[in-house]
Amino acid sequence: MRSTFTGTAGAYRFTLLAGAACLAMPSMALAQDGEPQVDTPESSNVIIVTASKREQTLQETPISVSVTSGETLEQAQIRDVLDLQTVTPSLRVSQLQSASATTFIIRGFGNGDNNFGIEPSVGVFIDGVFRSRSAAALSDLNMIQRIEVLNGPQSTLFGKNASAGVISVVTKEPQYEFGGMAEVSYGNYDALVVRGEVTGPIAENVAFSLDGSYNRRDGYARIVNLNEDVSDRNRWSARGQLLIEPTPDFKIRAIADYGKIDEVCCLVSTLVAGPTAPAIFAVGGALDTNFFSYNTFLSQVPRNTVDNYGGSVQMDWSTGPLTFTSITAYRELKNFLDQDVDFTSADVVTETRDQKVNTFTQELRLTSDFDGPINFLLGGFYFDESIRQDSALTTGADARTFFALLGGSPTLFNGVEAGLGLPQGSIFSQGPLTAEQYSMDNTAWSVFGTVDFEPVDGLVLTAGFNYTDDKKDFALAQQSFDELSNTNLVDAFIRIASGGAVTNRAQFQALPAANQQALLASATNPAVNPFLGLTPFQFQPPFLTIPNAVEPGQTRDDKFTYLLRAAYQVSNEVNIYASYATGFKASSVNLSRDSRPAFGDFVPGPGRSSFAAPASPITNGGLNVANLTTGSRFAGPENAEVYEIGMKAQWDGFGFNLALFDQTIKGFQSFLFTGTGFQLNNAGQQSVRGFEFDATIRPSDSLVFTFAATHLDPNFDSFTASPVGNLTGFRPGGIPAWSLATSATHTLEIGSSKLVTRLDYAHESNTAINNGLPTFNGPVTARRDPRIFQRETNLVNASTIFQLENGLEVGLWARNLLNDEFIITVFDGVAQSGTVSGYPNQPRTYGGLVRYKF
Repeated sequence: MRSTFTGTAGAYRFTLLAGAACLAMPSMALAQDGEPQVDTPESSNVIIVTASKREQTLQETPISVSVTSGETLEQAQIRDVLDLQTVTPSLRVSQLQSASATTFIIRGFGNGDNNFGIEPSVGVFIDGVFRSRSAAALSDLNMIQRIEVLNGPQSTLFGKNASAGVISVVTKEPQYEFGGMAEVSYGNYDALVVRGEVTGPIAENVAFSLDGSYNRRDGYARIVNLNEDVSDRNRWSARGQLLIEPTPDFKIRAIADYGKIDEVCCLVSTLVAGPTAPAIFAVGGALDTNFFSYNTFLSQVPRNTVDNYGGSVQMDWSTGPLTFTSITAYRELKNFLDQDVDFTSADVVTETRDQKVNTFTQELRLTSDFDGPINFLLGGFYFDESIRQDSALTTGADARTFFALLGGSPTLFNGVEAGLGLPQGSIFSQGPLTAEQYSMDNTAWSVFGTVDFEPVDGLVLTAGFNYTDDKKDFALAQQSFDELSNTNLVDAFIRIASGGAVTNRAQFQALPAANQQALLASATNPAVNPFLGLTPFQFQPPFLTIPNAVEPGQTRDDKFTYLLRAAYQVSNEVNIYASYATGFKASSVNLSRDSRPAFGDFVPGPGRSSFAAPASPITNGGLNVANLTTGSRFAGPENAEVYEIGMKAQWDGFGFNLALFDQTIKGFQSFLFTGTGFQLNNAGQQSVRGFEFDATIRPSDSLVFTFAATHLDPNFDSFTASPVGNLTGFRPGGIPAWSLATSATHTLEIGSSKLVTRLDYAHESNTAINNGLPTFNGPVTARRDPRIFQRETNLVNASTIFQLENGLEVGLWARNLLNDEFIITVFDGVAQSGTVSGYPNQPRTYGGLVRYKF
């Protein structure tokens, strides 16, 4: 089944699948995940979480939190965070341009990670350590105890970028009893996954653990002209831990890990071939417009390598009712990609990007556990990060002919070069098109805390706060090598029309006003100035380096956020709560070729003319460069608030959680991938109302059903300057009204062995992928093409594992069992007006496994 446009068939399919899943085996997955913990009886529904940075049961935690246990990850064959969304309906995860470009979205809020200057709105923490870029959180999920997804702003307790929510991954601690696991899985596309973990004692008060994974798979798509796979898997990771407990009150946990990705990623398909397609074919290129053929045509094999490594030390010291915690961490991330960005077999444009991120974090916490009515948590967080990026665009051998054909003649640029006095063969000559050097240094610190007051048994009143101070210093430079992009076509006409008498702004401004107006009227009239038709080819103009005399290249943000909450235990089985919380995320910087000065710092002249540019600080300072226009260097802070009420209930054999919320983010940092860069700006205000519900039904010890649903009703309350015009009052694209996750797990006792069978189903209702594309669709008030592409997902996953008494396990698994097809996202074709490219989802995968636990 496929989902591209709105229709009634999608709703009908959903009804059939949902009904079948509920009747057959609707599954368990979400917040009240009934999987047993290591330290709890097998039949227990008690799940310990640390969402509030205290150990509490899930029922006691007055936060909307979804928990997935390590056992569920194994049963469902969830190997990385991309698959986590199939059991957590409030979470969306998308992998886009490269293996390292992943977007996390909670309740419809989140930012992409393809631009390292844009910090995520969803914070990812692994063993309490903040991973500032999703590329640093993409290793396979090995030796996991549980994953907590905290919905809504969490800035009060998490020191950095949790304005939309938090993903907290908790790995297993080393154990003093020797044990471990080894697993080999093999599947279609020649997929091989090898995992292992071992733990045990070194001394009476010292334990260790080692775990690692190797994940290799052929690509599920094909580069037809190069006879190469794309969208493959080739990654490995290793982690070592030490647990040292010199006294019963003092514990040290040291962790070191390394992860490596070296993949050919990711498949881009053509959804609409625009009027530029004949020019692609004319230069010998090709493209495939069957979006779900999983065939593509490229001029080179895309490569992406990621090296991600670091270490952390957590120390916990208890003295009476007080516990002091320190988490110190240092990490390095290296990301390199080299890919064709016009996504055809014509050799037009390629991009390389070399990024490095070094991050140091320190967290300190003091937590009380008094017998009296008052308890508190007080903490501090420090963050120091540096980012360096070198990138480039390269013009291919077919570029000059391709663009000339778009202009109407294969020899177009020869005449242009003669008319403008440029060297012959210089426009779109093969070789460097741009080269960029970006850097950003970010330091931040925060203090946070909560106070719990229990005036009567069962009623807990909580007040929390966070004060964050964030500083960013950034520098961007770019060299543009194309001769045409370095020439302003209005100014060039004025030079020619004046017989060479006017060659700069000062000479033009010195002319009588009437002469200025006459020259400018002719220079901006396409009927008079034949060069104006070349403007679309100037897509990589010169870049104004920052910092400069006008733009300091820095952001300075600080914010006080707070939490107010009341929680009441109605009975031993039922807890209710109500809360109001605010959240904050500091400014994000546009580390891309589309970084431009703000309007006011610079005011462009007609046709981007430098000669006719009005007075502005940049022009007055002599900083203007050819074809400079306005945009943004950074997006200001996000400020979130959420009203939430919830209920958590647990009885023998049945439990549910319910949260109703009204959430708003002011200044949401909206960005759009343009193919070679990003547009970044603040939406005035975006809000969402909705609810989250999950239930667990255990009719017998051998059968567990779960059902989880998220309903979202989002709105742009104010967004006047979007890339497609004023979106105020529109529903934001890409946010489904309904997300469901349901599963069933059945355990069949066969003597002393078990057969565990699991079936789960994840659904996202039909929704517009975006609010339109700037080039293909145009502004909302004057659509060039009315088509808005749609997405609906219906994913069925299944597994069955035979567990022998001696620890040996043999199983079968399948993901996307029914081979559902849908569009992940779309974007305007690069240098191909009217073309739409996009990312199709991964097809069905299946295989078998052998696992041994000891």
